[in-house]
Amino acid sequence: MVSFVDEVRLFVKAGHGGNGCVSVRREKFKPLAGPDGGNGGNGGDIVLVADPQVTTLLAYHGRPHRTSPNGQPGMGDNRSGSTGEDVELPVPVGTVVKDADGTELADLDEPGMRFVVAEGGQGGLGNAALATTKRKAPGFALLGTPGFEGEVTLELKTIADVALVGYPSAGKSSLIAAMSAARPKIADYPFTTLHPNLGVVQAGDHRFTVADVPGLIEGASEGKGLGLDFLRHVERCSALLHVLDCATLDPGRDPISDLDVILGELAAYPVPEGQKPLLERPQLVALNKVDVPEARDLAEFVKPELEARGYRVFEISTVSHEGLRQLGFALGELVDTARREAAEAPAVPRIVMRPRAVDAVEFTVRAEGGSYGTIYRVLGAKPQRWVAQTDFTNDEAVGYLADRLARLGVEDQLVRAGAVAGSTVVIGPGSGVVFDWEPTLTSTAELITAPRGTDTRLDENRRATRAERREAYFDRMDAKAEARAELEREREAGIWADDRHDDEEDGEG
Repeated sequence: MVSFVDEVRLFVKAGHGGNGCVSVRREKFKPLAGPDGGNGGNGGDIVLVADPQVTTLLAYHGRPHRTSPNGQPGMGDNRSGSTGEDVELPVPVGTVVKDADGTELADLDEPGMRFVVAEGGQGGLGNAALATTKRKAPGFALLGTPGFEGEVTLELKTIADVALVGYPSAGKSSLIAAMSAARPKIADYPFTTLHPNLGVVQAGDHRFTVADVPGLIEGASEGKGLGLDFLRHVERCSALLHVLDCATLDPGRDPISDLDVILGELAAYPVPEGQKPLLERPQLVALNKVDVPEARDLAEFVKPELEARGYRVFEISTVSHEGLRQLGFALGELVDTARREAAEAPAVPRIVMRPRAVDAVEFTVRAEGGSYGTIYRVLGAKPQRWVAQTDFTNDEAVGYLADRLARLGVEDQLVRAGAVAGSTVVIGPGSGVVFDWEPTLTSTAELITAPRGTDTRLDENRRATRAERREAYFDRMDAKAEARAELEREREAGIWADDRHDDEEDGEG
């Protein structure tokens, strides 16, 4: 039965945002009193919380799929939909969050740290919120956007002060049981320990935690045995204790060769940037099982060579508890020194939130060649979100989307990229949303038929002076008088006759 899990794949699905509402207020004597559609609620987030009371990721091993509630749609009478509740997932302190590609997203190494692993969708605006002085009665609303859906990996790196490292069956589990209240499984076969065990040691005024790391063998840093999966638990320890088996019966093994193999594996394991390499941390050596006479002789034989290498060496026995008190005080001194150095170290830089730059690029447009010709792809958070919020069954909503894209400058960038009327435009990655682009006319330049090299919009529009207006008036009066005189001469010549004048002369006769 699985009792400890330090790495799981978690499938998260955040709640979707609720759709906005299209509604018109109706009152007595006012059948159309204005829009009153409410906004949709935001979807719930999924949040990881570092909890000191949680020591394993076992809860997510059997239930790797987690979801959060959706936001509710808006309603009439300006009633907004309810927001989906956030789902908090407690994880052990020391959990590292990675995306599907293995990129580290967060390191929850302090109690109470929170990380939004899946953000809920944004609720859509109702037609009441979309009303403006120029668009007083919108017949559409915005849709809610979908929440994040994907896969993340949770990796537990045990936080302890001292790590016990050594070959399988070297006595690490027995040592942590003898020095603390921890009761790990102990047996006389290799790889008894399948997961790290933690114990709290009290040595005088020193109080520290000890991690029993599963046994390492040669090639552990390359994936052999169980060491590759558990070497990461050594990363956060401030000191190392090499537990060497002086009573081993395996041929070709002795404490010196075991130590060399372990040191080689620790040197080959890469630690994250900014952390001290494993071999540069304080190290002690414990020669275990000296309660066996042959083991005591071997310990006394190799102890001078180990001390010549610069190690402090302790002869111990987890059965008789010989040497455990001295070892506890020595480990406590190393831990206190490491803690003082950590306190004096420069503080970790705070995350500074800066406003978005004025000239920040909101989107990009690139031309892509395909079997059906060139397509123009628009990528950007705003255009993609606006497309997700648009109800394409509503012509007014589609027009609103076109206006937003034009104001953002998408059409100008499409022209610069070489797009023409009828070009295929895709907004978003992959298949995205496909449009046949029809440019918006923002001027009458396309309708001007002036001669080549001229533009009537550039002609001067100078205001005439009073003398010029007077001269123009007299010219018009002279032209009218000349036109009347010309008509009179034509009438007298008989070219045409005035019927009304002839009728008056016949009536007098």
